[in-house]
Amino acid sequence: MSLLADLTDDDGLPERPDLPWYVAPLPRAVENVGLRIAWVVVAINLVGTAFGFWYYGVHPLPLSDPLITWQLAGTPPSMWVFVPDSPVATLFIALALGLWALGRSNEYVNALAFFGCWKLGLWTPFVLLAFADGFTAANPLPMYLFLLFSHLAMTVEGFLLYRISGFPVRAVAVAVAWYGLNDVVDYFVPVAGTPHHTLMPGQVLLESGVGFTHPSPTHEIAAAGAVVLTLTATFLALATRVKLLEAGALSSR
Repeated sequence: MSLLADLTDDDGLPERPDLPWYVAPLPRAVENVGLRIAWVVVAINLVGTAFGFWYYGVHPLPLSDPLITWQLAGTPPSMWVFVPDSPVATLFIALALGLWALGRSNEYVNALAFFGCWKLGLWTPFVLLAFADGFTAANPLPMYLFLLFSHLAMTVEGFLLYRISGFPVRAVAVAVAWYGLNDVVDYFVPVAGTPHHTLMPGQVLLESGVGFTHPSPTHEIAAAGAVVLTLTATFLALATRVKLLEAGALSSR
């Protein structure tokens, strides 16, 4: 049997129930390849996580930079956990697939990974395209394209998770609470300093450790995209749960 056939064969993988396209949009073969090379996907996401923390301002290299710089340096330390949304999302999907590959799948991690892949995988391309002039002025074109397509790839890998997860309501509730809280502090009630979403074009540092300006309507457009994606992630996770139950596919999960 060829390597491609080995990768795309269903043998030894979790069953693929017949679900509606909107909760299982990937071809079977793509899902199978993703699950069979789970450790490769984990490694790629861990590299992405490291790059993401560097992007937000954790700079062990170059040595000429302060260890904490850029957006994290401009944010109150008590709120740092809410800043690097994309690298946290790639960490969640790496953990979800890695735990599954080790036979220790965790439904809470799976739900957080799905929400992160859907929300950040689409929110970042949304703002990159909505504010393309500002982002392309601040980033070389290769970096702009890398950010665009790497985040879209996050959305794709999120749709592997229904094969290894039943999306129980308690786990979805944890994911809604985490990403809902992120929306609150990112756009509406920042608790400390100014709102904490990823920096948009036109934002200016107010004071180190305090935050940044949030010009309108950029702030409101970014907020609308984030809230809509949190709501749609909730719908998709719960709809997946319902459709798995209807298909009788949860007895072994």
